[in-house]
Amino acid sequence: MEKRYGRITGWGAYVPEKVLTNHDLEQLVDTSHEWIVQRTGIHQRHIAGPEETNATMSVAAARRALQKANLAATDLDLIIVATTTGDFITPAVSSQIQHMLGATNVPAFVLANGCTGFLYALTTAQQFISGGVYRNILIIGSELLSRYVDWTDRNTCVLFGDAAGAFVMQATSEPCGLFGFDMGSDGSGSQHIIAPAMGSAEPVNATTFAERRHFIRMNGREVFKFATRVLGSTSQRSLAQAGMTLDDIDCIVPHQANLRIIEAAARAMNLPIERFLVKVHKYANTSAASIPVAICDGLDSGEIRLDDRLLLVSFGSGLTWASAVLQMAPTLQKPRYSNGVAEPATAEWVTA
Repeated sequence: MEKRYGRITGWGAYVPEKVLTNHDLEQLVDTSHEWIVQRTGIHQRHIAGPEETNATMSVAAARRALQKANLAATDLDLIIVATTTGDFITPAVSSQIQHMLGATNVPAFVLANGCTGFLYALTTAQQFISGGVYRNILIIGSELLSRYVDWTDRNTCVLFGDAAGAFVMQATSEPCGLFGFDMGSDGSGSQHIIAPAMGSAEPVNATTFAERRHFIRMNGREVFKFATRVLGSTSQRSLAQAGMTLDDIDCIVPHQANLRIIEAAARAMNLPIERFLVKVHKYANTSAASIPVAICDGLDSGEIRLDDRLLLVSFGSGLTWASAVLQMAPTLQKPRYSNGVAEPATAEWVTA
């Protein structure tokens, strides 16, 4: 069988219209713009409106990605949704998205792995395409975290935002897609990012509700130590599998959780911060939506191009990690620059 690669032919992002700045947060909790920026690099975050859901955000991003790929929803063979904040415990939000898109009878499932979810979904999609099972796959990373955040806890409420990002991956014979990847998990640290009373182990009741145990809790110090430890090592394993080094990479796209973590990773990898695509100041931590939204932004701004070799790297709840070497499209023949100015590949955006 001819070797099949997974080309990214469509991409789209959605962020809610409402923007909550650090100065806005100063009116809610004991914090300041300077305190937040110094510790996280975040300046603002987008917050879903009362009528918005994970499904509606996902569909908005997906429609833009399908339009860019020139595909109808009925052309899809599979939909993978990376999220931990679905509209309900059951049914899975993937089925709602499939129905809302009009993707009749297309199989769909949720991959719930927190901030690493999109990279896990991307590598899963690549396996379906490489194995000759499917040709057209929609991959969505979407999180509506603002409804799982304790807005009285200044240590966590400043960190998160809402967003959705989507890719369309299609089978091609031209070399592109994922050239290497690495994934891992260390459940011994699972308590460091947790919503204690949101599952079957500790169902929500009057006591857990009063104690606010249904909201996300995070041990920031331990997560920082974990992230700075694994980002470099997982990146090296992905590069080794791809037969590449950091010199072959045009841009590194990290999980947009905290600027200090990105800076620490840059130091550990002996790289200037300019090699990293940084968008955390605009969107905060959007978990599974983080990397696709950053890529869409980077494409729109001209900071990255479709034929750039990207090193994607993430960490998150579980605790888990993931990385991948991605070239979205085959190497382009046209010049990379026109009159010294990069030619952007326009991303599709929509706001409420």
